[in-house]
Amino acid sequence: MRTSWERALPGHGRAVVVTGASGGVGRAAALAFAARGDRVALLARGREGLAAAADEVQRAGGEALAVTVDMADAKAVDDAAQQVADAFGRIDVWVNNAFTGIYAPFTEISPDEFRRVTEVTYLGYVFGTRAALRHMLPRDRGTVVQVGSALAYRGIPLQSAYCGAKHAIQGFNESLRCELLHQGSRVRTTMVQLPAVNTPQFDWVLNRLPGRARPVPPVFQPEVAARAIVHAAGHGRRREYWVGGATVATLLANAVAPGLLDRYLARTGFEAQQDGGEAGPAGPGNLWTPADGPHGRDFGAHGRFDEEAVAGGPQEWVSRNRTRVGAGVLAGGLGAVMTAGLRRRGRAPRS
Repeated sequence: MRTSWERALPGHGRAVVVTGASGGVGRAAALAFAARGDRVALLARGREGLAAAADEVQRAGGEALAVTVDMADAKAVDDAAQQVADAFGRIDVWVNNAFTGIYAPFTEISPDEFRRVTEVTYLGYVFGTRAALRHMLPRDRGTVVQVGSALAYRGIPLQSAYCGAKHAIQGFNESLRCELLHQGSRVRTTMVQLPAVNTPQFDWVLNRLPGRARPVPPVFQPEVAARAIVHAAGHGRRREYWVGGATVATLLANAVAPGLLDRYLARTGFEAQQDGGEAGPAGPGNLWTPADGPHGRDFGAHGRFDEEAVAGGPQEWVSRNRTRVGAGVLAGGLGAVMTAGLRRRGRAPRS
């Protein structure tokens, strides 16, 4: 359901920006927004993927604007945001999703490589948020969606640069959210914590493992993530969304017994992130240049794990309706307490 200010927007739906929109979760999210009739600006480095994504957005019913930009370049991000505002008249929703990563032990990652992951995956969100706020704050409306991960709370082996960046995004977003609340602003920021998703990233990122990189099961289809992002964009008052039962279990386990989880991941985390018997890809992946260009191909939204990926589940509904579920649990609990009290007084029949 759209909020009141979304229903009042003129034109053909909201003006939405999705970073990292050439593939994976960003690609799926762009299509989900387009299916609602939104105008979608697609930001990414790869020209092949952007062109294909823009074509899909238009076929899905949205209006597309493809902008080639490196999210680690603050000036380029500002220019991209201005280009979107000039084309669409405003920016209603900004989705930060672009990232890069490295599969390797920390000691095998060079300082320049670690810095690059941090600049794209963390500072790219900072620069994107700053650019979005420059257009949202004067209008006192808009929503920034930070696409996070269970790894924003729980680091795992072989992904130190990525986990560090996601933790940084979490802290940055909480700080910004407090500032906006203090100002009484109607601009919202929210975060969507994702599980393992079936995207092409596992064949993109720099990989120094013996085996081919893979997500830790269970794996979800990118459309699951896309639905959560679209929902969060329309319900920005919620500070956070947890997507997938595995995300919920991981975050709760980390809150209760982080040391035990350390030991568990030390035993299982290396093998779980590799396909046995398959050599990892050579080359720098998409760390320094886009994986799809200049003479590459379009990778789309899905990776190579379609056979095992889950397309949805009950936790998806629970996450979107947490308030309703909580009210039901509270009402049930109060009912049980009242019934127990009446029974003690002999006023309630026993079943």
